[in-house]
Amino acid sequence: MASGVGTTRPLLVRGGTAVDVAGARRADVLVVGERVAAVGPHLEADGAEVLDAAGAFVIPGGVDVHTHFDLPVGEVRSADDFESGTLAAACGGTTCVVDFAGAGREPPEEALRTWHARAGGRAVVDYAFHLTVTSVPEDPVAARALFAGFAAAGVTSVKLYMAYPERLMVDDATLARALRAATAEGVRVCVHAEDGLEVARRQDEARRAGRGSPADHPGTRPPEVEAAAARRAAALAREASAPLYVVHLSSAAGLEAVRTARDEGAEVVAETCPHYLFLTADALAGPVAEAQNFVCSPPLRSDADRRALWRGLADGDIQVVATDHCPFTRRDRARGVADREEGWADFTQIPGGLPGVETRVGLLFQGVREGPLTLERWVDAVAGAPARLFGLGGTKGSLAPGTDADLVVFDPGAHRRLDAAALHSRADHSPYEGMDVVGWPALTLSRGRVVARGGEPAGTAPGWGRYVPRSPSVTPHGR
Repeated sequence: MASGVGTTRPLLVRGGTAVDVAGARRADVLVVGERVAAVGPHLEADGAEVLDAAGAFVIPGGVDVHTHFDLPVGEVRSADDFESGTLAAACGGTTCVVDFAGAGREPPEEALRTWHARAGGRAVVDYAFHLTVTSVPEDPVAARALFAGFAAAGVTSVKLYMAYPERLMVDDATLARALRAATAEGVRVCVHAEDGLEVARRQDEARRAGRGSPADHPGTRPPEVEAAAARRAAALAREASAPLYVVHLSSAAGLEAVRTARDEGAEVVAETCPHYLFLTADALAGPVAEAQNFVCSPPLRSDADRRALWRGLADGDIQVVATDHCPFTRRDRARGVADREEGWADFTQIPGGLPGVETRVGLLFQGVREGPLTLERWVDAVAGAPARLFGLGGTKGSLAPGTDADLVVFDPGAHRRLDAAALHSRADHSPYEGMDVVGWPALTLSRGRVVARGGEPAGTAPGWGRYVPRSPSVTPHGR
């Protein structure tokens, strides 16, 4: 493939197989400035630099709508900030991230200011924000005004937690108010669907019984607590005539709850993550020094759950694959959220979350190679659907003329080993250590600028990535 791509004159990506919502077809892609100018066979452009993409797929840059950069968790922080995290994203073919602003019960406007300060001038690729919401006014007019303010700032999605009662959990009345007010203002409501009170009860029971190792973690957050919360949230959404987005779906039981809710008339969209598709709870059963690096919530599940999620993704019952990228260093995991020299006392004190922003696009391509996914389904899950669902459909997630020239030339024959040493996150371990994948981005462009080549940084500059205010994520109603 050609190299030396510039950004000062038109770029013609020639000879590849273009894949997006319009399907897979032989097409050239013409980039002028920061936008896609044309897509079609046998394009010509005077003075254009030509990139030979023969044998490769040309796809829209990935859109990862679930990241946690520079997130404080107790006394430690997630390993990647907006510079390292978006650089890793670029190397893996993701050109836009939507990060969650808010670490606890701080006012949303404070959280948004804080996250803008963390990201501004540091991001390598474009970014947007969700807001974490922990309270909603009881007065309907005030509630709508709250969400209208979010939308005016370009934040058209929020997340409410049904878990973590000590820090983030909302009750059903708060969630119901959020669903009504947010939908009226074009804001999508996302939920972390786990029954927080049942989890807390099970954790207390495990501690009393002396069960505190990483291997004991899944037993305190079994699939039924995910399914129960998904059913409750979907019932509230149906009653409010509001759409609902369930983040990081992890189990067959959770997926069945989503399917049943849809059959009963709820509009529910589901996201899963690569670690639930590729890993199992067996990783938590090894030596503690390694097992602690696989703690996340919801926890890793059984192989049967993993296979059920692949089927749900293939048949469209799961629409999006995002990462929940929230890595920690080995040192921080070992010391725990209290950052104690003696280390964590039980699994509840291990900072939870896995890296994934760099490996998502390549990992999901294995589903194409091995059969469950079509090319179109792969691209839609990592780029098209997240852009459409979160108010980015006019600028990201497709190759349509007029959209941002966020492009990936994806080499289906490239080999990549997913060891931490070969990746660009500041996490010093990889959940996929020792795994080889076939298929990796040969070139990543962000708004027409090369930011990665062959999975390595190229032309990257902190600050090139810009904040993207988003359009309504749902159709506003009730005005």
